[in-house]
Amino acid sequence: MNTSTKQIAVALLLLAVAVSAYWLGTQRRIEDQGLRIEAKSENKILYYRNPMGLPDTSPVPKKDSMGMDYVAVYAGDEQATSSINISIDKVQKLGVKSEAATLRELNNSLRVTGRIEIDERRTYTIAPKFEGWVERLHVNTTGQLVAKGQALFDVYSPELVSAQREQTLAAQGLAAMKDADDEAKQSMQRLAEASATRLKNWDVSDAKLNGNRITYHAKEAGIVLEKKAVQGMRFMPGEVLYQIADLTSVWVVAEVPEQDIGQLQLGSAAQIKVDPYPERTFDGKVDFIYPTLNSATRTVQVRMQVANPKALLKPAMFANATIAVGKSSKVLTVPNSAVIDSGTRQVVLVRLSEGRFEPRSVSLGGRSNDYVEVLSGVAKGEQVVTSANFLIDSESNLKAALSGMSDAPAKPQPTQKTVGHQAHGTLEEFNADGSVSITHEPIPSLKWPGMTMDFALANPSLVANVKAGSTIDFEIVERGEGEWVITNLKATTQEAIHAQHNH
Repeated sequence: MNTSTKQIAVALLLLAVAVSAYWLGTQRRIEDQGLRIEAKSENKILYYRNPMGLPDTSPVPKKDSMGMDYVAVYAGDEQATSSINISIDKVQKLGVKSEAATLRELNNSLRVTGRIEIDERRTYTIAPKFEGWVERLHVNTTGQLVAKGQALFDVYSPELVSAQREQTLAAQGLAAMKDADDEAKQSMQRLAEASATRLKNWDVSDAKLNGNRITYHAKEAGIVLEKKAVQGMRFMPGEVLYQIADLTSVWVVAEVPEQDIGQLQLGSAAQIKVDPYPERTFDGKVDFIYPTLNSATRTVQVRMQVANPKALLKPAMFANATIAVGKSSKVLTVPNSAVIDSGTRQVVLVRLSEGRFEPRSVSLGGRSNDYVEVLSGVAKGEQVVTSANFLIDSESNLKAALSGMSDAPAKPQPTQKTVGHQAHGTLEEFNADGSVSITHEPIPSLKWPGMTMDFALANPSLVANVKAGSTIDFEIVERGEGEWVITNLKATTQEAIHAQHNH
């Protein structure tokens, strides 16, 4: 092969290599582009799901009845997001309010009912230890106020008179025998001491003999609670003639539920109110927690000491006590109205941005009248919705709003039957346990006749502007077996509607 032929063969070989490299590069670019196109296609929007987690999807963007945008679900990314989007106009229309989670001292208090009782340490009785007769009464009515040392009654007792005279004679004999021998003096001294001991044992060693009578005096100031002494009556040793109590300080004994007893401490301040003086508050403090539990009522008695200088608090009065049980240190808190109780967990709605919210499960601690301690779930400074009941117009909506917080992916579900039941009636009263009593008309969906029933509230703010006696439309759901909860309530009477507008 000549040189020219070799050069041509090398040139053709190089050309073939170059063409092959170009073809391979082109194929790689095509494959890469295909992968990018395929990756992009995997992120395409499959459908739009209901923002509340309800079993409703749409192939195109849309809004629900509350103005919230449906959430796009992409191919390969069907995991539900826990955030909730609401249009700004809808937020303003609903009047959604929020407040930052902040550190504060919980001025917590425990409200209990009790009764006024006599301080047992400030009461005493008059019960002579000898036999005698009541000669004269100086204090002759029950309820009479007596001062310390005031004369109560005169008694005649042959034994007492004899002992008094023996003591007097012994004292006179000692004075007359000052020049006698020691043995005679000691004999007279023993006689005098025996007479004095007898009077001391009868608690009349300092009493003065007035003729044949001895006068009894009040040991301490107080009120005569009981008077059995009658002028001219005969009494026997140990018979109670008077019972006197000092009412300048009294006890309030209250029944505290078993679950709350751990919050109480000796010395805790208490505020006492009684019905006869609704404008007055009496200061007291916890001075004793009884060591036993009433197995029937599951309560423990707690005793409070209360000053009563004007004797306004009468024994056996009913009293309402507010005992301070708050923590002295600051804790992270949110308003009570921010917490949605689903029955199995507590949730708050955190405001992420304008029109965007996220439900969070929280662990709660102590409570005050307006705030509750948050142990976990919310950070300091995060905005929480304080009027969250607009999201729980039915129990199904509440459960759906919280379903996005679970780890299971959200998938379209078949249409389910609505669990809410509409009703109409009259709100009769607000119960102490937080429920409401309602007289409702027949409810066809439940086949119930008209009746008066007690219902729990999904959120206390549902009745914030509703008065007892108002005509209402409401919705109920069955949260548990036989447990019916109001999830939506609206007053229809003009008075209640005006009150809501003014509010």
